[in-house]
Amino acid sequence: MAKQLAQITFDFSGTDEPVQQQAAGLRAKKEEPKEKALPVPETKKAVKTKAAGRRGRKSLKDLEASADNVRVPEDEELFKKQYYSIGEVAGMFGENQSLIRYWETEFDILQPRKNRKGDRFFRPVDIKNLVMIHDLLRRRKFTIEGAKDYLKGNKKAEEKFALIQSLNNLRSFLLELKANL
Repeated sequence: MAKQLAQITFDFSGTDEPVQQQAAGLRAKKEEPKEKALPVPETKKAVKTKAAGRRGRKSLKDLEASADNVRVPEDEELFKKQYYSIGEVAGMFGENQSLIRYWETEFDILQPRKNRKGDRFFRPVDIKNLVMIHDLLRRRKFTIEGAKDYLKGNKKAEEKFALIQSLNNLRSFLLELKANL
């Protein structure tokens, strides 16, 4: 005749109850009749609000607010290093590295050096050009094609941009001076 095998159960919960008591408790819970939940009358449906995530496109309001938050060091500090990694450059502009790589493919004036591994290293001149591209795309709301045409059509675009930057620096200095009075 076949011998009855005993069932072995393992307890990983860490409690000191014997296994039989736990099994009896589980059987009792299964046998209890479940109460039916009363239907809740529908009043207003809850509107799901999208949590502010980091994926997808930024809103125009966020882009406009971040356009002024470029943290590129002054020329003396910028030219102390010969090369900057793409992570450092993306951090200066508050943008993704993928966006910097995309701008590199779209604009001919950006020519970062690449090592054998394929890592991009931006020279200070490239960072200056990126500042100009960032200004055209984010602050002045140019399209990619419009920014390309502007850079190709205006040979003195860099000089104009340098003039605008110096005027902005002068304005911020005067506003700071006015606030201290």
